[in-house]
Amino acid sequence: MKILAPIALFALMTAAQAQPALNIATGGAFTSMDPHFHDLSPNHALTQHVFDTLVATDADGRPIPNLALRWQAITPTTWEIHLRPGVTFHDGSPFTADDVVFTHARAPNVPGSPASLGQYIRPVTRIEVIDPLTLRFHTDRPVPLMPMMMSTYGIVSRRNGEGAETRDYNSGRAAIGTGPYRFASYTPGDRASFTANPNHWSGPPAFSRVTLRMIPSDTARVAALRAGDVDAIDNVPTRDVAQLRGLPGITVQSRIGQRLIYLYVDVGRERSPHVTDLRGNPISNPLRDLRVRRALSLAINRDGIARQLMEGFSVPTGQLMPRGALGHDAAITPDPFDAATARRLMAEAGFPDGFALTLHGPNDRYVNDAEIAQALAQMWARIGVRTAVATMPSTLFFARAPRDENSISLTGWSSSTGEADTSLISMVATPTPDRGWGTVIRASHYSNPETDALLERALATIDNDERGAAYRAIVGIGVQRDLAVIPIHHQVNVWATRAHVAYAPRIWETTRAMEFRPVP
Repeated sequence: MKILAPIALFALMTAAQAQPALNIATGGAFTSMDPHFHDLSPNHALTQHVFDTLVATDADGRPIPNLALRWQAITPTTWEIHLRPGVTFHDGSPFTADDVVFTHARAPNVPGSPASLGQYIRPVTRIEVIDPLTLRFHTDRPVPLMPMMMSTYGIVSRRNGEGAETRDYNSGRAAIGTGPYRFASYTPGDRASFTANPNHWSGPPAFSRVTLRMIPSDTARVAALRAGDVDAIDNVPTRDVAQLRGLPGITVQSRIGQRLIYLYVDVGRERSPHVTDLRGNPISNPLRDLRVRRALSLAINRDGIARQLMEGFSVPTGQLMPRGALGHDAAITPDPFDAATARRLMAEAGFPDGFALTLHGPNDRYVNDAEIAQALAQMWARIGVRTAVATMPSTLFFARAPRDENSISLTGWSSSTGEADTSLISMVATPTPDRGWGTVIRASHYSNPETDALLERALATIDNDERGAAYRAIVGIGVQRDLAVIPIHHQVNVWATRAHVAYAPRIWETTRAMEFRPVP
C-alpha cells in the first residue's frame, strides 16, 4: 500500500474539507431538467445549476451580470448585449451569440409545456448578431424589463440542443450548459445530482457534489434534516420553526418573498365544471357574479390563517405584489373578514341558501397548502357554499391544469422580474397565446379591454414611476374591483440548515446550491 507523505495527506484532507458534498431536501416539486419546459420556480432552481442565464439577480432581486457582461438600450426598441468572453459549455465548446439565438428560438416552443417561457422571449422580434460576443435584441415597442426577462431562461447550446427533446434533457444527453455544476443524474419525482464544474467562468463552486432531493412531505423533510440525512431544507413547515430553532446545530432563516398565494376563479364560462346546486344539479356559473366572488373573499379570515396556520409566516394581502415591489399599492388593503356581509351578498346574487363547488389545489407545493384549502372550505360553509376539497400532488395538479377542468383553485405565483408585470400577464390579461399573455394553468377566463390597454402601456413605459402607476391602476380594476383572482397572502420563506452549512436567503424562494457555503 502506498503511504502518502504527511504534507500530501494534509493537502488532500484540506481539499476534501473545502469541497464537500451538499444534500438539499426541497418541498417544491420539480418536473424536468429541460430549462424551458415549465415556467415553475422549482424547475428554475433545479436547472440553473446546469444552465446559466444571461442576467442573474442579487439577493434583493436586482439584475447583475452573468453570461451577459453588460447591456444597454441604444434606442427605445433596441437592446445591445455584450457577452462574457471565454465561457465554455461543459463539453468544452465555446459559448457564443449563436447559442442565444438558438435558445430564443427553442424556449417558447417546447412541446407539451404546461407553462411556456414565451412571455420573456416573444417581446424580442428579431436578434441581430454583431459578432460572436455581441448581439442586439430588436422589439416592436419599448421593453423596459428586458434585463429582468434575460434572467428567466437558461441558455442552451445549439450544438447539443439541435433536435433535442425534453426527454433528452431529462436523460442528461442534452443537459450540457455553462453553469457552475454539471449534470450527473436525474430521477423524475425523486432527485437530481450534480458535480462541480471546475472550469466555470466564476471559479469552482463551493461543493464538489450536490444532490437535490424532492421530499414533498413536511414531516419527512424535517425528519431528514434532524437525522442528518440532508444538510438543508426549504419550505420549513411553520409549525416546526420554533422547535427547530431550539435544537443545537440547526439554524433557521426566513425572509418575506414574492410568492402570492391566491385563488383563481372561473369568472367567464357560463357553465363551470365543479359548481352545482346543493342537490348536485348543474347551474349557471355563480362565480361570474362579482357579488359571489366578493362574498367568498369576505368569508376568508386571512388574519386567522396567518396566525393559526402560518404561525405568523405570511402577510395577508388584497393585491398581487408585496410591499416594496413595483406595482404594490399601499392604499389597497385585504378584504376584511365579514361573514355577515358575505351572506347578504350571496342572497343579493340569488343564492340565499348557497351552492356547492369543488376547490382544487396542490398538497405539496406551497406552505400549508392543503391545510389552507381545508380552512377555506370551512369558512365558506358558514356562508352557505358547500365546498369539497380536492388537493393532489403538485405534479398532478399542474399536469392536469391545461385541460381547464377546475372552477376555483388554490395556487401561487411569484413574479420572475420583481415587478407586477408577469403577475398581471398571467392573472389579469386576456389570454393571447402568441404574445405569451394569459396562461392555461390559471384559467380564470377574465378579460377586460381597459386593463389590457393599461398593461400594454405599462410594458412599454421606461419610467419606473409611470410604469408603477399603470400597474397599480390595473390591480385596482382587475383585482381590487373585479376580483379576477382572490389574493390571500404573501409567503414568508423559511429555510433550515445544519451547523456545517451556511445559507444566504434571497427574495426569491428558489433554493440553489449557489447560495450555500460550507462552515469551517
